Amino acid sequence: MTVDLPPSGTVLCELSDLDATGAKGISLDGNPGRAGIFIVRDDAGVFGYVNSCPHIGVPLELEPDEFISDIHNEIICSTHGARFRIEDGLCVSGPCDGDMLEPVAVKIENNKVVLA
Repeated sequence: MTVDLPPSGTVLCELSDLDATGAKGISLDGNPGRAGIFIVRDDAGVFGYVNSCPHIGVPLELEPDEFISDIHNEIICSTHGARFRIEDGLCVSGPCDGDMLEPVAVKIENNKVVLA
């Protein structure tokens, strides 16, 4: 699934928005209940992905900003339990094993996550 992204340099969220769950869903169409992309954070950095499971295209989260498994520190699809590595979006288990989440280039500027 391809999404229309705002211009490079657009602020997506504050870095501190990732503190509670390690992730943040970002609405691109003004509908706060539907995240078009999401940002995840771990010790290696901050990463962005399109919010669509490569298996059947469903959004990954069941609850707002809940993208990361507490047990394995991986991104998880709430529909089928597929698990993805945070650092590159590679599916390491589940029905789309070997597929990848679609990356969204992000960077940190002044404690904000922005589109790269």
